[in-house]
Amino acid sequence: MGLLRIIMPPKFQLLALLAFGVSMLFIENQIHKLEESRAKLERTIARHEVAEVEQRHSEDGGRELEPLAEGDDMVIIYNRVPKTASTSFTNIAYDLCGKNRFHVLHINTTKNNPVMSLQDQVRFVRNVTSWREMKPGFYHGHVAYLDFSKYGVTDKPMYINVVRDPIERLVSYYYFLRFGDDYRPGLRRRKQGDKKTFDECVASGGSDCAPEKLWLQIPFFCGHHSECWNPGSRWALDQAKYNLVNEYLLVGVTEELEDFIMILEAVLPRFFKGASVLYRTGKKSHLRKTTEKKPPTKETIAKLQQSNVWKIENEFYEFALEQFQFVRAHAVREKDGELYVLEQSFFYEKIYPKVN
Repeated sequence: MGLLRIIMPPKFQLLALLAFGVSMLFIENQIHKLEESRAKLERTIARHEVAEVEQRHSEDGGRELEPLAEGDDMVIIYNRVPKTASTSFTNIAYDLCGKNRFHVLHINTTKNNPVMSLQDQVRFVRNVTSWREMKPGFYHGHVAYLDFSKYGVTDKPMYINVVRDPIERLVSYYYFLRFGDDYRPGLRRRKQGDKKTFDECVASGGSDCAPEKLWLQIPFFCGHHSECWNPGSRWALDQAKYNLVNEYLLVGVTEELEDFIMILEAVLPRFFKGASVLYRTGKKSHLRKTTEKKPPTKETIAKLQQSNVWKIENEFYEFALEQFQFVRAHAVREKDGELYVLEQSFFYEKIYPKVN
């Protein structure tokens, strides 16, 4: 630009800058259009694949199908909360699915909306329960909990999930929207170019770091009721706690992800056999870290902790953490600094009538 100032008059310099600005806007617009086109293409392909499966279902309707083998009728739904190490854990499932012979399917909702329309809820329940070709299946996506029994389904899927300290999760999401991560470093993020730190955002009362943005883990566990999405709702907290205890097989915490994986491998070897070794000694292709993340100051944390939303979200996190630690205490033991899974600790006796 210094050379331009020397050889070009001011008027032409201004025109050149304007032309450069217009060209950059045009390029960004084209990139945005390409991303939208790619998303539409992916949805079209997905609909085509589902249509083919439904057609096969209709063709098989007159034939009596053999029951699936034990364990092959299993479906797991991981309705993953954003920025809780969900991609890291899901990539382990992708690495294992070929070896352990199960299917992994991403639930891709429009604009990552975690709330499905009522008609989509019905479609989803029907797909998950009747799609034999995709069983055993591991479904994952940023979707709120859905009660399958509400739709008359008897064979409900098993839910699992992972939660994280609410403020740490929000900080990670804040920087992720601006700088992305090391998983797809070239992908343009929604807030790219915004250099404001999380501390500066909180100090200035910015919307991206407002206490209401903490309200995410509770509604993901609470589900599709309107009250679930009312920030600070005690009813939503109670419903989320109920669902965690009664509807989820296991809920881990980001800070103890390895222990979560170890317990899952012991409970569901059909899916997760080899997961612990892969996590500890693999190429770490499953690990993902947010770029340019700066830890918040004590003053920033204290300011967020004054809000009612944080108090309720943190109560849920502490509840989930206590429940996970209770499950872990009865599932594993420590020896020489290493954790190992307990063997079966019950047996049957006094079995009558006696068999000759």
